[in-house]
Amino acid sequence: MLSQPISVTFDIGGGRMVTIETGKLARQADGAVTVRQGNCIILATVVANKDPKEGQDFFPLSVDYQEKFASAGRIPGSFFKREARLNDYEILTSRLIDRALRPLFPEDYLCEVQVLVTLVSSDFEVMPDALACLAASAALAVSDIPIKEIISEVRIGRVDGKLVVNPSRTELDTADMEFIIAATDKNLMMVEGKAAECGEEDLIKALEIAHDAIRIQIKAQEELRAKKGVAGKRDYKKPEQNEEIQQKVIAFAKDKVYEISKSASSKHVRSDAYSKLKDELIASLGEAPTDADKKFVKKYYEDLKWEVVRNMIVDDRTRLDGRSLDQVRPLAMEIDPLPTPHGSALFTRGETQSLTTVTLGTPLDEVLVESAAKSYDSKFFLHYNFPPFSTGEVKMMRGQSRREVGHGNLAMRSLKQLMPGNDYPYTVRVVSDILESNGSSSMATVCAGSLALMDAGVPFPKHVSGVAMGLITRPSDGKYAILTDILGDEDHLGDMDFKVTGTRQGICGVQMDIKVDGLSMDTMREALEQARKGRLHILDAMYECIPAARAEVKPHAPRMEKLFIDKEFIGAVIGPQGKIIQEIQRETGTTINLEEVGNFGEVSIFSPAKEGLDKAVSWIKSIVAVPEVGSVYEAKVKSVMPYGAFVEFIPGKQGLLHISEVSHKRLETMEGVLSEGDIVKVKLIGLDQKTGKFKLSRKVLMPKPEGKPNGQG
Repeated sequence: MLSQPISVTFDIGGGRMVTIETGKLARQADGAVTVRQGNCIILATVVANKDPKEGQDFFPLSVDYQEKFASAGRIPGSFFKREARLNDYEILTSRLIDRALRPLFPEDYLCEVQVLVTLVSSDFEVMPDALACLAASAALAVSDIPIKEIISEVRIGRVDGKLVVNPSRTELDTADMEFIIAATDKNLMMVEGKAAECGEEDLIKALEIAHDAIRIQIKAQEELRAKKGVAGKRDYKKPEQNEEIQQKVIAFAKDKVYEISKSASSKHVRSDAYSKLKDELIASLGEAPTDADKKFVKKYYEDLKWEVVRNMIVDDRTRLDGRSLDQVRPLAMEIDPLPTPHGSALFTRGETQSLTTVTLGTPLDEVLVESAAKSYDSKFFLHYNFPPFSTGEVKMMRGQSRREVGHGNLAMRSLKQLMPGNDYPYTVRVVSDILESNGSSSMATVCAGSLALMDAGVPFPKHVSGVAMGLITRPSDGKYAILTDILGDEDHLGDMDFKVTGTRQGICGVQMDIKVDGLSMDTMREALEQARKGRLHILDAMYECIPAARAEVKPHAPRMEKLFIDKEFIGAVIGPQGKIIQEIQRETGTTINLEEVGNFGEVSIFSPAKEGLDKAVSWIKSIVAVPEVGSVYEAKVKSVMPYGAFVEFIPGKQGLLHISEVSHKRLETMEGVLSEGDIVKVKLIGLDQKTGKFKLSRKVLMPKPEGKPNGQG
């Protein structure tokens, strides 16, 4: 007999009920739940191997979030009509879950764990990514997989000045703050989000409200676990230890590690010295140490470096490269280092360097952002590339990693806060190539992107900079150190990686991972204030490099002009089967995009040359022009008759130039006077209201013969 499903329901605010259920779907997984709000249903499963792989010395956790298109009643648009590799949105959601879950597992737990989160039913107004981590944590909670704590995750947005937990999609469209926050019952663990230049206290308030909402969700998971009757967590094989080798490592290397950490200011000098000391350490063990012994040496040596450097920073208040705690590394920046891109900048901070370019495109270059519930075209996007040479390594090039997608997204949404609105005609692509990396290349991308956008002539109103902060704590005596502009090694050994971007007026983006328990809001305030000072220091240098955006795009960038025409003329501009608009583009070398907006047609004309742009603009204006009596036109003779000539004075509009209006001289015949294809200037002198025929005259524009009365030949 099948067991009955078990569920709990709670209110996330405003009568919005969320139900977590287990025991009905995917029962062979170690843990499986569904989370439902409205018509949105998410299935989360978790499975862990019973034993680690032989010789494995790391924790293999994989998290994949995927949206089934059937969940929204849609068929994928790809050639194969099925879900393929995860798109950027799914990768970013997977990272949000992964970063929150990873610290939950014991440090000595090395069994492979796979978490799969799937959107199986979509509700347009319910944002599924805000519920995905709740589902993943609940699946772990009802399993026997060993985790230290239960967590949850919520989105918080500020809508019309009010902070809302898990706002609807419609509410989110008008929010000026949006953060995803993960936490345990006691501690914040992860923050990711953006804001329209919010203040530091605004962020603190959002964190506090989000944490209260998370506690409600954790309580619901505990209730579900109790209802299921999870007895305890499974035992697992722990890595072997060798205290004898550990003590030898400490005795031989502790003081030497301190000296290297204190004196080597360069990353490569320090790395070489550490590597040489490790070789000496292995040699000190005696003849022919076993592979197992070498493995223990490596582990304990890394542990020793972690402890020694942390204590050095906390006690000596100095860092690996000799800087003070709040000091930003030396800055160097320039704009326009590359002659051909539409905008470019080179930004260097210490041993981190970004070469960033900006390309201006047409609406045809917009990128499709697709999810199950909603797909839209984006006119601004940023790509971040992290080649292996940037860290002096050799690796296979296998396309963009999840890390590259995540870092690019952090920079993109930070810069997007200051991008012009939808009426800006260009599609803008920013590409950051990291040429050197030793800490916070994503923040270098933000700075280089801001410089390059201004260099490209994008109307970017103010600079955005970013700085990566670190935190090292020592619970034994309560001491801690907040670090500005952290190095790669400081990121690895620290208790918090905290990236903040913004302008002089406020915060634009945040990405934070916290590894320490009991981080107080006072410490958070101190870190935010130190980050603000570091951000302002970098901004000052950026304004010295380029104080404002170029007034115009560069000469080789595509020129653009936008026209608004009456809706009735859209067909005339396009022509039968698109012949007219294709002819204009072909003859002028332009790219023309025409969209219907309300009662108007929006015509965007792009051209690499001003001459072609002017010609296309004039052509389109002539098509949509309304003939005005008294106006003068250049007309083309289309046909010649005995009684006059039919001329096209506006594209698509013809009139009769009567023989009596051709010249002041009386003409008996049109032969030899005008020929088909001639260009003549004519004036519109009348319009027959009954027939709609145009009356044109050439002679009124010609000098009158002397002695002739007006109107006589």
